[in-house]
Amino acid sequence: MAVAYSDNARRKQNGLRGMSEHRNMNYPWFALQVRSRYENVTTAHLRGKGYECFLPKYMSRRRWSDRFKEVECSLFPGYVFCRLNPLDRLPIRITPGVILIVGQGKTPEPIDETEIAAIQSAVKSGLPTQPYPFLQVGQRVRIDNGPLWGLEGILLDFKGHHRLVLAVTLLQRSIAVQVEDAWVTPIPQNPRVNMGLVNASPVVP
Repeated sequence: MAVAYSDNARRKQNGLRGMSEHRNMNYPWFALQVRSRYENVTTAHLRGKGYECFLPKYMSRRRWSDRFKEVECSLFPGYVFCRLNPLDRLPIRITPGVILIVGQGKTPEPIDETEIAAIQSAVKSGLPTQPYPFLQVGQRVRIDNGPLWGLEGILLDFKGHHRLVLAVTLLQRSIAVQVEDAWVTPIPQNPRVNMGLVNASPVVP
């Protein structure tokens, strides 16, 4: 039998969902490992429960049998980012598609807030973005102009274009976003730290 909800009931339900979202915004970001190709499904379920999620995507040009097609893909395949209370993990763990909350052993480990903010800025900028091998060394730069103003990352030259590499250290994964030469300012580094690393090159698996 169908049940008709009153306007008051709907407002109350929406209010409770809003309170839940507000509480979740105070928690750190965590990475959820999910089943292959379940990123969208898991994100939709978590948002339905009132969690704040982040599923960064990019457009990839794929070849089909007779043509090329632009396909939306995940920048971090197999992962969804979510704000959550690490002491109340059951609602997360029973969400369809979730395998585990990334951490050390059985202890979830939060992701640096600045790393998530940088990737969010890159996605919102609309600039060409793609997954990239994780880097630990390289010339660090700051973006002083353009839509990525204020971000810091590692600068690389790729096929004649400069790309800013942003990392999620916990996952040992990175993304690269295309930037203009005029936007970039090198960040002075400690010579002792750089010693022996000047000629280091990224290893692409």
